[in-house]
Amino acid sequence: MDTLLPIGELALRTGLSVKTIRAWSESGLVAPAARTGAGYRLYDADAAARLDLVRTLRELGLDLATIRKVLDRESTLAEVAAAHAEALEVSIRLQRRRHAVLTEVVRRGCDAEQTALLHRLAGLTGAERTRLVEDFLDSALGDAPELAGVVRSMTPEPPADPTRDQLLAWLEWAELAGDPDFRALLRRLAEEYVAEREPAGPPRPHLVARIRGLVTPALAAGIPPRSPEAAPVVRDLLALYGGAELRAELLARLKTLNDPRRQRHLELLARINGWPAPEPLAPVLDWVVGALS
Repeated sequence: MDTLLPIGELALRTGLSVKTIRAWSESGLVAPAARTGAGYRLYDADAAARLDLVRTLRELGLDLATIRKVLDRESTLAEVAAAHAEALEVSIRLQRRRHAVLTEVVRRGCDAEQTALLHRLAGLTGAERTRLVEDFLDSALGDAPELAGVVRSMTPEPPADPTRDQLLAWLEWAELAGDPDFRALLRRLAEEYVAEREPAGPPRPHLVARIRGLVTPALAAGIPPRSPEAAPVVRDLLALYGGAELRAELLARLKTLNDPRRQRHLELLARINGWPAPEPLAPVLDWVVGALS
């Protein structure tokens, strides 16, 4: 810009409104280089460059008072940018949580009470999340030494800056973890798990791994669970559990294991903690329950 420009022409060149340029001029952010005899403002190249900087900082979200400090060299641009970036990061996390809640409300068709619950769960502090997790683990698993590894594998540890998917998974996990029926289900499974390992009790190999090993080949071969070809597999299952007389006990236990909430819980933990997705157990258990029934 080699010549002085009136405010109207400057507005045309910059794409800003005359009203905005006038307001910034009157606030002292972008002073005119001169005035006409009639008192109209005229701007030079330096004023235009300053105007462009103000616009950039406004688009980045800085308020006019902060911009004035930068222009007057009371604060460096780097200092202001660092503080603003930190504040913006907090805002982004807040908006991400709100978006996750609204997404879940739409997906589930929540009523007002459910929406309020999701909003509360999304807004828990780090200490509140820790208390929720500890309360869930204590209620669902207890403190048996045999369950130390299980407790670690069932502890959600959302990162400080979770992704949208981790937030959605946390919301669903927290709601599921607060369900007394689900806690009772896990408590039952935990007690059975411990009983298998008590020296005084009957020997019980860990069911899931052994059953998967026996049944997966039958599934792969396409053997129907109620067919004659399934009989040897059923016989082996009963043998590893303790005999045919425990058929009803085994069937009841496998139905408990096959509760879809258990599989969903594992899937949510994997999403929250960034673990590989767990291999579905339902096809194996469906086959065994069908065969034993």
